[in-house]
Amino acid sequence: MNIIFKKDTWQEIYYSLRNNKLRTFLTMIGVGWGMFLYVSLLGAAKGMENGFDKLFSGFATNSIFLWAQNTSIPYEGFPKGRQMHLHLSDMEMLKRKIPEIDYISPQNARGSFTGTPGEAMSRNGKNGTYSLTGDYPVGNKISEKKLIFGRYINDADVSGNKNVAVIGEEIYKNFFDAKKQENPLGKSINIKGIFFNVIGVFRVKKGGGFENDQTVFIPLSTYTKMYNAGDQIDMFAIVSKPNANVDNVEESVKLSLKSKNKVSPEDTNAFGSFNLGKEFKKLTGFLTGMQLLTIIVGTLTILAGVIAISNILLITVKERTKEIGIRRALGAKPAEVRNQILLESVVITLSSGLLGFIFGIFVLMILSMLTQNQDSFPFYNPTVNYGNVFAAMAVMVILGLIIGMIPAQRAVKIRPIEALRTE
Repeated sequence: MNIIFKKDTWQEIYYSLRNNKLRTFLTMIGVGWGMFLYVSLLGAAKGMENGFDKLFSGFATNSIFLWAQNTSIPYEGFPKGRQMHLHLSDMEMLKRKIPEIDYISPQNARGSFTGTPGEAMSRNGKNGTYSLTGDYPVGNKISEKKLIFGRYINDADVSGNKNVAVIGEEIYKNFFDAKKQENPLGKSINIKGIFFNVIGVFRVKKGGGFENDQTVFIPLSTYTKMYNAGDQIDMFAIVSKPNANVDNVEESVKLSLKSKNKVSPEDTNAFGSFNLGKEFKKLTGFLTGMQLLTIIVGTLTILAGVIAISNILLITVKERTKEIGIRRALGAKPAEVRNQILLESVVITLSSGLLGFIFGIFVLMILSMLTQNQDSFPFYNPTVNYGNVFAAMAVMVILGLIIGMIPAQRAVKIRPIEALRTE
């Protein structure tokens, strides 16, 4: 198509668009708005996805949290209302029976989500009541603590029943001089009349996770001795293997525990659970749906804009009937006339798309700056896949060519002699 490289072609396009500024501008709004929606909404959806990924970073999202409750169905001579219990020995039984389990973390706790009161703690005349949790080192794999001092509980702490504690940042600020960044490691706090050496301080993201920074973690073995809990456990945090179905693992765990404790398989109340993997899958499905909806809305808006361009070009062809007739009378070939109209369609479409793309990226940059340090809001680094944008541009140009064929064919069918008679 030599017409692309001719200076006269671009001059004619320029004068045609300049002579109809308002019409051209209004025509371009449709395609530009479609591309703007496509880029900005797709980027916003990605920003939400990145935000939730950041919020749950360091957290095993394929987790199940399970605790014991009361039976609701009589079974094998046992009445309903029987209190169930979890035991340390259940861990090995579950891992042996259910190979899809990656690891299990047992926890005992006071305060927080347990419904029991917290524990009174003190240091150098400063007092406070905070949540207390007995944990295993593997618990840090399920919900990784962001340590600002020291380390987390290790196997030696558990096997040695050591009086060591990992405290939340709020507790550190209460018991230590945070303004002078006092080092708490090796110093003691009093919990239930027992002195615990601080081995670490952790910080919780604002608005994220299932923990707070008003919690103290100690070895589970030490907690068990303090409260004479024997081998009873308040809760199991169970992580399935990456390729396992979390829902199936949850069901298998409950059936195994029901079988061991002689509970009806139909009893849905004996063991309570929260399936984080299931909820996280719903969330990711929602975000994927948002991205798909954005693509559909943006594409349809672009298509509507391209159709509007075709309609405007039809009007333009009608207004330029005499001009086209003169060009045909002077020897212009039908293909040259057709290509001229098609090129105008592509130029308007592509220019509109590029402007919409630029404004969309500009909006995403502003959103990124406004939410950069907002940890409590699940929105981070909104970006778009440039491959998707270029694909949309390509589709837009192809649509511009296809739709542009209508006014182009109308121009070709104009007979020179009839065009010259047009007033």
